[in-house]
Amino acid sequence: MLWTAAALVALGFLIALEVVARRNGVPGPITAQAREVIFAPKPGPLYGGLALMMVVLTWRQRFIAAAFAVGVDLVFVLVRWAVDAHVPEDQYFGNGALWAMLGCAVVAITRRTGPERLLMLKGVGLGLLLVTGRKTGDTWLLITSKTRPTVLDPYVAMADHALGNPSWVAGRILEATAPVGTHVLDLVYAQLAVAAVVVALYQLRNVASERRFPRHHLVRTFLLIGLLGPGVYMLFPVVGPIFAYGPGTSGTGGVEWAVADLWPHTPPPITLPHPVPYDGITPRNCMPSLHTAWATAIFVHTRTGPRLLRFAGTFWLIATLGATLGFGYHYGVDLVAGVVFALTVEGAVRTFDRGWDRSGVALVAYGTAVFAALLVAYRYLPMEMAAHPWLYGPLVLLALASVIYGYVRTTKPGQPKSAAPAPRPEPQPEPV
Repeated sequence: MLWTAAALVALGFLIALEVVARRNGVPGPITAQAREVIFAPKPGPLYGGLALMMVVLTWRQRFIAAAFAVGVDLVFVLVRWAVDAHVPEDQYFGNGALWAMLGCAVVAITRRTGPERLLMLKGVGLGLLLVTGRKTGDTWLLITSKTRPTVLDPYVAMADHALGNPSWVAGRILEATAPVGTHVLDLVYAQLAVAAVVVALYQLRNVASERRFPRHHLVRTFLLIGLLGPGVYMLFPVVGPIFAYGPGTSGTGGVEWAVADLWPHTPPPITLPHPVPYDGITPRNCMPSLHTAWATAIFVHTRTGPRLLRFAGTFWLIATLGATLGFGYHYGVDLVAGVVFALTVEGAVRTFDRGWDRSGVALVAYGTAVFAALLVAYRYLPMEMAAHPWLYGPLVLLALASVIYGYVRTTKPGQPKSAAPAPRPEPQPEPV
């Protein structure tokens, strides 16, 4: 019943998002996903979704599914080559993975029964959720650019003075370490979904043998962050320093809309902020930093893995923070909000698994309050934060540290605590 309810809610949300997207003149997630059954797929985690789905299969079934996916992709490539279709190199492959997942869904419905059918459908749903989540995020970003003509970057830039304008500092450091530092951080930033799939595969490695999913794994938190985060984008539209105070990612395309061409060498002057208009293309996807939130979730979920996985999770978090700042995609205060957001969502998921105990509910309530307080401060106290950085900077970091401390105290970084009640003491025999 829980899986059915979750599927119905997800379907309803996708339909609603499809309607909103169509009204704004852009394709919705359902349309975007359906067209990739035949047309060239956009770069995304299609094979990552297939890998997640295969955790429920035996090794023989995995080889068959992988061979089927590669075979279908080869057929598509040959057909596109024969008709001289102009397809970018990064869009040649992916249809086969989608066909393999849909094929497993058909097999589950027609050839499996009982628990075997349910387990296979869960695996297919998990893989398709990762793929559809990417499409949903892309649609959200398009909607933010179409429905939010003005952005609040001047407010965030003023608030960022409290932290010493870290994006400007990181941008100059990245310039000094180019091209090695640029290539490494660009790879880390672009392959965040791959890192998440690797961690999820480690957590789900025993599903096929145990015939059940663990109580909690990274994919749930990852998808929930991607579902809730864009809603905040609609409330707090921000495009980022490289767009609002720089040339944009194309080098020149953002200058005409920028407040000033200052990033990364000249910090923005302290002036009274106001909303500024921006183009109808650039996503308003900075507040909070979801790349930071996802990297934080990866870091948390690698804490109980082997040493190599723990090192990789730590590296990915540090490199993601450096990339988001160094490339000018985010302000420092975005990252603080992203970490608070991630730990609050992760705490809520783990508390749900434990049965909504008092400490978990308190953590979720506190994290939500701190996140809301940060947004309110960025919007209504930016001048005070810029004028008194030695007061507001430590306060922002203290708020972040308090949420981290509350999370660590409430939930161990490993698997969620068992919700089983403590055993009752055995009755003692009465004295004769």
